[in-house]
Amino acid sequence: MSAIRSRTVCATIDRSTPSRLLFHCLNIAVLMATLAICNRAALAQSTLFNIPSTDSVAKGKLYVEFDFISHLERHRDGGFQIYVPRAVLGLGKGMEIGANFSFTDALASYQPVEVQPNVKWQFYTSEDNGLAASAGVIGYLSIANRGGIDDFALIYGNVSKKFKGQHGPRLTGGAYGLVGREDGLGTKGGAILGYEQPLLSRVSFVADWFSGKNRFGYVTPGLSFALPRGSFYAGYSIGNEGRKNNALFLYYGITF
Repeated sequence: MSAIRSRTVCATIDRSTPSRLLFHCLNIAVLMATLAICNRAALAQSTLFNIPSTDSVAKGKLYVEFDFISHLERHRDGGFQIYVPRAVLGLGKGMEIGANFSFTDALASYQPVEVQPNVKWQFYTSEDNGLAASAGVIGYLSIANRGGIDDFALIYGNVSKKFKGQHGPRLTGGAYGLVGREDGLGTKGGAILGYEQPLLSRVSFVADWFSGKNRFGYVTPGLSFALPRGSFYAGYSIGNEGRKNNALFLYYGITF
């Protein structure tokens, strides 16, 4: 399935400094370098940045990813870091299952910890026509620091069209809905859109968007890099509403 990263950050009193943010970024850089040395080639792109792609992990393959999301300010000024390790297993016939774990480092010490089990089914694909379609569901279940946090599920369906040619883009569109989400926490559904444009042999421009004013409502443009082993994405998420509602977005994925 796909991971949809979201921002749920509380705030009280801070102990962070600019050097702490640099420390977090250096840790991520070291992790990326280590994975680049140790992994194998990536075979499927389970998401763009936030929205699910129509790809699915091949049968018997394991896709592993690590996401780092950060609002680049001190914690006392609203900055935060979100860490999301995730894994997806291919079951065959377009089916995949996985789980994401979301940890947040912010001003308050009681940030919620979530497990996000998910499943995706790519129920149609045609390489000749460049078409694919999928549907899935992702649960958002708090497992620590649950105060004020509700459990719910996101369901979605999407289609994609890949245009022919060396630099032919791929367009993705669909819809999502939130099931079991409490009232007063934003819109409960909307559109999902994605655009991928190859620029060079190993570099592409990527952008995706969740409509709505809720924890998913972001547009994220950026670049993807196909490395000799794995793929690396770097983008910047901008919220559909709210002042300073933005964050740096980095992730690295590999398939075993």
